[in-house]
Amino acid sequence: MKHRTWLLVTVLMALTLLLAACPGGETPAAEAPAVEAPAEATEAPAEPTEAPAEEAAAEEPTATPEAEEEAAEEAAAEEAPAEEAAAEEETDTVLSTCEEGAPSLTIWADDTRANILQEVGASFESETGVCVSVVEKGFGDIRDDLKVAGPAGEGADIIIGAHDWLGELVENGLLAPIDLTADLQENFLDAALQAFIYDGELYGIPYATENVAFVYNPELVETAPTTWSEVTEIAAQLEADGVVSNGYLIQTNDPYHFFPIQTAFGGYVFGLTEEGYNPEDLGIDSEGTIAAFSWLNDMVEAGHVIPDVNYDTMHAAFENGETAMIITGPWALPRIRESGIPYAVTTIPGEAQAAQPFLGVQGFMVSAFTDDPLLAQTFLRDYVATQDVLQAIYDTDPRPSAYIAVREAIADEDQLAFAAAGANGLPMPAIPAMSAVWSAWGDAMELIITGAEESESAITNAAEQIRAAIAGQ
Repeated sequence: MKHRTWLLVTVLMALTLLLAACPGGETPAAEAPAVEAPAEATEAPAEPTEAPAEEAAAEEPTATPEAEEEAAEEAAAEEAPAEEAAAEEETDTVLSTCEEGAPSLTIWADDTRANILQEVGASFESETGVCVSVVEKGFGDIRDDLKVAGPAGEGADIIIGAHDWLGELVENGLLAPIDLTADLQENFLDAALQAFIYDGELYGIPYATENVAFVYNPELVETAPTTWSEVTEIAAQLEADGVVSNGYLIQTNDPYHFFPIQTAFGGYVFGLTEEGYNPEDLGIDSEGTIAAFSWLNDMVEAGHVIPDVNYDTMHAAFENGETAMIITGPWALPRIRESGIPYAVTTIPGEAQAAQPFLGVQGFMVSAFTDDPLLAQTFLRDYVATQDVLQAIYDTDPRPSAYIAVREAIADEDQLAFAAAGANGLPMPAIPAMSAVWSAWGDAMELIITGAEESESAITNAAEQIRAAIAGQ
């Protein structure tokens, strides 16, 4: 690996200084700074990688597959008696340990990536003499445990997590910025890096992305539509010919899956700058968003889009040949493939501009309480952020890689199609203000689809509610 010689010198110098400062050979725990009560976690989008709850769309959406698992684990923990919760805390698996007092790094990772990091850690130790301890934790437990253990000086130096944790973790001083050189940044999908930027600082090195795409039945739709106007025309023709009940279906209360349509018409949620998302620039009632919801209103009035559709009914209609076009994520591939229905995955149609789905990103973050942030970053930059390691992570858990060379080497055509659909995706906003958006945004969508309110009025009222909620945070 490059920079190994420099790395060895850096590590030896760091160790010399460390030992000189600590005569007993032990590194004293840094005094923990005061940490405010965590800000409300940013909620995320609707559908998980695993089988979704039927009513997920009616609630504030949950972003990634890991987020849904996290929510389920939290709910179970609340119901469990204290002794069961205590037993649960002891289920962490320590894959490798370090001698007390020896220079070391501790990594918290989920079961999918822990073994790979253990192997990388062994290589790091053999070349630098720095031991790497890997602790396997439930994905959702990583964030919650850091909030408690980090300030106490007992947490990890490096964690694996989702980018939409940043709003809570950064605001409460739990993460350290990461310095990634320009030549290393060029190896990663720009949107994936952008996802880990908060207040102008980079707080993570991404390894995987996830987003929705346009899925259609090629036996019913010969050529994939490139605009939403074409979707309207195809839906009308298929329905007039009696081929399907509805040419295109979307869930009734589903702003996460509607977002790429919104962007196709020029709409947005929050303005995105080099410093990150701006909560003062709300785009829910922007001209493009109003145009997108006007299109939806027209689809409803024409009978192409119907109410009372959730994740399962939408997919059942597609898998039974009752609808020809939907938007969904890679988590739906197993059930679609199992159904035997002909399908194809492609980029989401545009309109006034190219559609941009939300992008969920997973990556590596450095704790603000690590004794040696330079050493932690060196491990990530020189040993983890490599094509071989990130290829191994993809092979273990196939989802579009944030590392461009690995992403371009994907062989699965469906995964490639999802990756292409998310190539210009927008990272899910991690700012605390995002938690104020989902409910009113989804309610406006439902009011339009059920015919209870005209589109512009519904979305304007939603924007007023969101601004009031943000102001009250």
